[in-house]
Amino acid sequence: MANTVIQATPTQIEAMQKAYLANMSDKIPPGAIFAVKKAGLSITAYKSGKVMFQGTQGEREAAKWGTATTPKAKASKVSTSVLPAGFASKNVVGSDEVGTGDYFGPMIVAACYVDQAMMPLLKQLGVKDSKAMTDPEICEIAKKIIPVVPHSLLLLPNPKYNELQAKGMNQGQMKAILHNRALENVLTKIRPIKPDAVLIDQFAEKNTYYRYLAKEPSVVREDVFFATKAEGLHLSVAAASIIARSRFVEAFQNMERELGLLIPKGASSKVDQVAADILDTKGPETLQKYTKWHFANTDKAKALSRRN
Repeated sequence: MANTVIQATPTQIEAMQKAYLANMSDKIPPGAIFAVKKAGLSITAYKSGKVMFQGTQGEREAAKWGTATTPKAKASKVSTSVLPAGFASKNVVGSDEVGTGDYFGPMIVAACYVDQAMMPLLKQLGVKDSKAMTDPEICEIAKKIIPVVPHSLLLLPNPKYNELQAKGMNQGQMKAILHNRALENVLTKIRPIKPDAVLIDQFAEKNTYYRYLAKEPSVVREDVFFATKAEGLHLSVAAASIIARSRFVEAFQNMERELGLLIPKGASSKVDQVAADILDTKGPETLQKYTKWHFANTDKAKALSRRN
């Protein structure tokens, strides 16, 4: 049974309690605040702020609250121990994504090919885990590596994201499709070179990932590995993360210029207030253009809006 975990604020947990009141369970696990049982779905909220969604509807339901992630308990099944020896020095195509937990802004996936000959230069240019860098640092390094690293960058605009979501496609499936296509693009670019491996920054179980790709005309399967925190396992993923993040920062800056507002990243209460301001001044059509409309932030913004 698939599990999805989000890190929720006290306000979000309170909102969940109200939303699922009719399906509350009397059996509450140790350390939990509440538990929900309904057809195809079990939800457990813990005092730590973590909320686990289980069942066939788990991932889709978690995404409604804005910050769906793969729980560490599952992700730990894939670690450095399952990667071939000396993996960090192999010739690898790696992929990563950004923007999946942000209410505002697009979802972006990048894939990069990095071989042994390229590694000293990338290290010299400062390529490392993008989570340890500021946005200006990321953008500066991205400018330097984009001309020298074979890569593919795919951006899913919010209008298209919302269209796909309304048709029943969950965020995990969108990510899988983008990763697969970005990887295919890079493999095509570097032919006839064949990499030693492909490394995907893990966001879903392997079987789930491939199930998401069931309708794709072609799927990258050969020598594919999945690992969490893959930016630290190979420079190809670190480079992909930097390129994706740089494009996300650029998209955010363009969005702020178009709206004439400073917009917070993520899906916090600050995001709710800015979204409410956009509803009041520019209307729902404008807000929907720039956001992942199914996130819980939409309803919260509507509640805060003076239009009510």
